[in-house]
Amino acid sequence: MSAIPVIDLAAFRNGNAESRQTVVKQIYQACHEIGFMYLQNPGISLDLIQQVFAQSKSFFNLPLAVKQQLAWSNEVSNTGYVGIERERLNPNKPGDLKEAFNVSKAELMCPTSSISPAFNSEFFAFFEACTEIANTVLQVFALALELPFDFFTTRHNQQHHTLRSLHYPPLQTPAKTGQVRAGEHSDYGSLTLLFQDEVGGLEVQTTTGDWIASPPIPDMVVVNTGDLMQRWTNHVFCSTKHRVIIPNDSRVKQSRYSIAFFCHPNDDTEITCLDCRQEQPMYPPILAREYLLQRLQATYQADERNLK
Repeated sequence: MSAIPVIDLAAFRNGNAESRQTVVKQIYQACHEIGFMYLQNPGISLDLIQQVFAQSKSFFNLPLAVKQQLAWSNEVSNTGYVGIERERLNPNKPGDLKEAFNVSKAELMCPTSSISPAFNSEFFAFFEACTEIANTVLQVFALALELPFDFFTTRHNQQHHTLRSLHYPPLQTPAKTGQVRAGEHSDYGSLTLLFQDEVGGLEVQTTTGDWIASPPIPDMVVVNTGDLMQRWTNHVFCSTKHRVIIPNDSRVKQSRYSIAFFCHPNDDTEITCLDCRQEQPMYPPILAREYLLQRLQATYQADERNLK
């Protein structure tokens, strides 16, 4: 594929057997050939999305000292505030020109949680809506791979997902050599839902090594498969490198906001090749939590050395 396909999820949710099977084939092709797709009619309120973006902006507008009180501290919890340049999604490049805030469902449900009051009931509703979308996609994945309908959803039912708000601030000074807003990387889990504002900048790497734009499309969510799904399917579904570049026009003076929902399997799920009768497994078995910790440690360890 040289373009990211648009797939109508309503045709799976509400359609007849023929239209549902068409969606299954479309999603299989997208995940197999490029690992990215736009979902039309994903099943989430536009008002809710706008409310969550507004709350996210309010948080990032807080003084840095306030945000640092909620700083991300370790990969075990994987929650809290991540400051500008602290994260290196490409460890060989300078720190990313973004700030972020990670939150889990457990924290959204906890009345004594230390998370910012900005992340309130609307964020919980958003988390629940994203979980429903992810579960529908996971059901399609199972059908596409000729597995039981609930194969993946039962292995994600503990909802160990992460909701991440992101802010890419305007550039006031030239970036460092090789620095971008988010370095090239693949996502760690099963799949990711991404909600973008109108500024754009997301790029996806094709199998030929070319970078293509994944611009925001109104009322659609970007979905991509992650590393664990790639390992599970022995590369039948691919986990594709992507990045957020610095605009070369007036948008460089604008903030960019996005919200990512990272869908992860239950911590104790063993990720092992689903069907390797035809080919040798490309990876050894690994627990989902173990893999996530490995990737988080690799992402932050260069920064931690610099902080010391």
